[in-house]
Amino acid sequence: MTAHLSSGTAACPGCIAAPSEPARPIPEDVQIALSLPGIHCSACIATVERELNAHPGVEDARVNLTLKRAMIKAIPETSAADLIPVLERVGFEAHELDPGALSATQTNKAGRDLLMRLAVAGFASMNVMLLSVSVWSGASDATRDMFHWISAAIALPAIAFSAQPFFANAWSALRVRRLNMDVPIVLAILLALVTSLWETALSGEHAYFDAALTLTFFLLAGRYLDYRTRAAARSAAEELTALEVPRAIRVVDGVEEEVAVATLNLGDLILVRPGGRMPVDGQIVSGQSELDRSLLTGETLPVFAETGHSVSAGEVNLTGPLTIRATAVGEDTSLHRMADLVAIAESGRSRYTSLADKAAKLYAPGVHILSALSFVGWFIYSGDLRTALNIAAAVLIITCPCALGLAVPAVTTAASGRLFRKGMLIKHATALERLSEVDTVVFDKTGTLTSGTPELTNLDAHSRGDLEVALALAEASAHPLSAALAKAARAAGVKPADLREITEIPGYGTEGELHGQRVRLGRAAWVGGEQSVATTAWLVIGDNAPVAFEFSDALRQGAFDAVQAFLSAGKEVILISGDSQGAVSAMADKLRIETWTAEALPRDKAQRIQELGNQGHRVLMVGDGLNDTAALAAAHVSISPASALDAARVASDIVLLGNDLSPIAEACDTAVKATRRIRENFQIATVYNVIAVPLAVAGLATPLIAALAMSTSSITVSLNALRLR
Repeated sequence: MTAHLSSGTAACPGCIAAPSEPARPIPEDVQIALSLPGIHCSACIATVERELNAHPGVEDARVNLTLKRAMIKAIPETSAADLIPVLERVGFEAHELDPGALSATQTNKAGRDLLMRLAVAGFASMNVMLLSVSVWSGASDATRDMFHWISAAIALPAIAFSAQPFFANAWSALRVRRLNMDVPIVLAILLALVTSLWETALSGEHAYFDAALTLTFFLLAGRYLDYRTRAAARSAAEELTALEVPRAIRVVDGVEEEVAVATLNLGDLILVRPGGRMPVDGQIVSGQSELDRSLLTGETLPVFAETGHSVSAGEVNLTGPLTIRATAVGEDTSLHRMADLVAIAESGRSRYTSLADKAAKLYAPGVHILSALSFVGWFIYSGDLRTALNIAAAVLIITCPCALGLAVPAVTTAASGRLFRKGMLIKHATALERLSEVDTVVFDKTGTLTSGTPELTNLDAHSRGDLEVALALAEASAHPLSAALAKAARAAGVKPADLREITEIPGYGTEGELHGQRVRLGRAAWVGGEQSVATTAWLVIGDNAPVAFEFSDALRQGAFDAVQAFLSAGKEVILISGDSQGAVSAMADKLRIETWTAEALPRDKAQRIQELGNQGHRVLMVGDGLNDTAALAAAHVSISPASALDAARVASDIVLLGNDLSPIAEACDTAVKATRRIRENFQIATVYNVIAVPLAVAGLATPLIAALAMSTSSITVSLNALRLR
């Protein structure tokens, strides 16, 4: 079974040329869900679906590129353990997800619902506008009344359907005795309708059904733009929970039985085969192997494990079968505690108050007071209820927060489009505002600043004969260093030597026989090599002196440029990694980062981010692994590469779609400009109100003129936002 790292990606030539594929429908009766962090394009999708559908027992398999997930319908006898090796053989990392835990994260219908309401409001508005043109052109008496009643017949059901989100939100606020932006919106719509019905019933010259529909249309456009700027929010805590292994092999009196993890108890003996993830925290009672802890700690290389060693839920067993005794199950496991950290961090970040929220807090009470005073003042002055109601409606419509409602989503949509063309996807509504405030940038190392996979650095230092023997031994192992060595040797045109009796010793390496001599490739202590600070695998042939193959973690494209751009901008840059002191120190020196921390656990990363926040810093966290998830959620704003695991991507506010890190620094500049545009839009809306409100209060603007003025301000705000493109 192929070993895998948290940030490993499949080698996919099609990713360069193949276009991105939209989300696809999935079978309703899904039995198995797999996370596929390494897929990038339609070529990846085709390969994964072909391999899965060709496997006996799979009835249907669909891949969702947006969620980087495969949903599989299979016969009951087929399990995820049967399918993961199938994908790993073709180069794709795969992890089992619990479909039950993901039920709450399915794509909702909010976007389609908003779009449908927007379409109804737009269609009705156009039809009522056509009828209004006839009235403006001089239609009078019975003809005018007929057009008004037809407009009412169109407008009332259209608004009843289209404006439901505003009615629901306004009622929710009023029910708990508070005001929000939707309360004046609903009042303006209702007052326009009541005034129009009154005018129509009294055979008045003007009705304002078109104003009410136009108002609804523009406001829905703002809501839909706002929805489009972010993905449907999926909780990172739920995603982490889904990563917990749903089934395990329990050993009772020497008999193996597959059971649900939820039924495991403290002290149970659990068998974890090579390639399997630890379902619980425990202690090894038999067997030896190597553990891939990269998902939890960020350690680049596997760790040797034998009897007596402790293991944590989520770690991957690489080379040999292990029997562990459960020491923590369910909510007490380290993986579940990490999910709790994420949930706490997410709730803290959700308290961020956006510019629009701040404006609404001041705006809504003022609108109500002004409209009420206008109604009372004109009723006392004129004694005409009809006149007072018309002026109150005009004030409400002309001050309706449509421009304010568009101020933020119009800018974030324009900025998101610009960043998307640069390879960045904005997920959260307030991400740009928070990104513009950043003064400190924290990077993870493995899988973020680096590719997360080892590369052989001294191939040329070895003879052809040594390379042939090393290749033969490496191809018999699933160890990441063996895979890197084999890849480099094959690329150099090396052919494997003809070895006999090749066997892998879990936790140590691979050995075989060449012309009667024993040959070994593996750990220094096993082969007889010298311990080194560098990452090495040693080869010994017979009685010859061992030779070392050295490896390094390749720097991700654009990493140096991104770090230097942040330093040049005066931002503090910090490197925090779960990797060893030597590896982190070398990376910090290479990137000229002065502040760094090595061997950091997930809790340590989240606490460090929290400490920086408590000191008044606005922290941008850039990371990709499960060990980064709590820190990503705790940061003021966060970014993950698209190659990151599902849980890390959903915990972050922004996803980097390509492998190049250089757009990150540019995103900060764009965020600053976007925030400036948002403030400009608020200023435009304020100036508009300062000019228009006195006219409405003075009775110089009918509800129809008020609606036209409101539309003009909305269009102005949208045009100002487009300057970002």
